[in-house]
Amino acid sequence: MNRAPTLLWIPVLLLSAFFAFAVDVPYLTGRVTDHAQILSDETRRTVTAALKAHEDKTGNQIAVLTVTSLGGAGIEEYAEAVFNEWKLGQKGKDNGLLILVAPKERRMRIEVGYGLEGIMTDGRAGGIIRDVMTPHFKSGDYNTGIAEGAKAVIAVLEGGPAPDLPDGESGAPAKSEGFLQGPDLSLTERILLGAFIFGIIGLFTVIGVLTPGVGWFLYFFLIPFWAMFPMVVVGTTGALYLLVAYLVIFPAAKLIIKKSDWYAKAAQDLKTKGRAGIGGFTFTSRGSGSSGSSGFSGGGGSSGGGGASGSW
Repeated sequence: MNRAPTLLWIPVLLLSAFFAFAVDVPYLTGRVTDHAQILSDETRRTVTAALKAHEDKTGNQIAVLTVTSLGGAGIEEYAEAVFNEWKLGQKGKDNGLLILVAPKERRMRIEVGYGLEGIMTDGRAGGIIRDVMTPHFKSGDYNTGIAEGAKAVIAVLEGGPAPDLPDGESGAPAKSEGFLQGPDLSLTERILLGAFIFGIIGLFTVIGVLTPGVGWFLYFFLIPFWAMFPMVVVGTTGALYLLVAYLVIFPAAKLIIKKSDWYAKAAQDLKTKGRAGIGGFTFTSRGSGSSGSSGFSGGGGSSGGGGASGSW
C-alpha cells in the first residue's frame, strides 16, 4: 500500500512523452509561417515587416504560426514543442515569443520565452488573446486578429500599452484566478483530466479513510497531490478550496467511521491476523502474525545438506 501512490506519476510521464513525440513541428519558413493558409499576402507582408522592425530595435524574436491541426496535442504542448524546435530568441537571453493559431480546433496561444516573462506576463498575454484577437476570430477575420494581436504584443514589449485593452490592464499584474480559471483548457479537456486525476487520488483517499493504521499515512502522503494536481482542472483558487476540504473532511470521516463495528473488527484483524478484508480488498500488516507470535522470520538462507538424525 505504501508504494501504490507513486504509480500516479507513471501515466503522467507517459502522456508527456507521448505528446512530445506526437507533435509534428512545421518547418520554420519565416517570421510568419501560415501553414493553415488563413492569411492574405498583404497581412503576411505587413506582420513580417512589423516583427522585423521590432527585432532590429529590441533584439526580441517574435514568430507567428498557423497550423491546420494540433494533431491531438494540447495547445500548450504544441506551442512549447514548436518554440523549442525553432529555438526562438537569443541564446542566453531567451527573448523569443510565439503566436500560435489553430483554426480547426479554434485555439490560440502566446508562448513566451523566459527572458520576456517579466514584461509579457500571463495576464497581459491573456488580455491580448481575449480582448484583441478573439473578437476578430469569432467573426472569421483572421487577418485582422493576427495583425492586431502582433501589434499589441509589440506594443507591450516596447513598453507601451497594448491597444484595445481596458485601462490599466496592460501594466497591471495578472488577476488572481477564480474557481475553474486554471490553464487554458476546454471544458471537455477539464472533464477528462478531472476524471483521471480525481479518480486516482480519490481512490487512495477513500482507501485511506476506510483503512486502519496505514490510513493516516495516506492522509499526509496525499496532501501534496491534493494541493497540486487539481490546479490543472479547477485553477489555483479551486485547488485551495479542495485542499482545505480534504484536510478537514478526511480526518472527520475517519473519526466517524472509526466508531463503526466493521472498522473495529478490521483493526483487530490486522492486529491479530495480520490481514483484514475491507470493501472487497485485503490489507495486510507487515511484521504482524498470530497472537503471541514473536515476529521472527528467516533471513533467506538455504540448507547445505549436513546435520544428523537419530531415533529412540
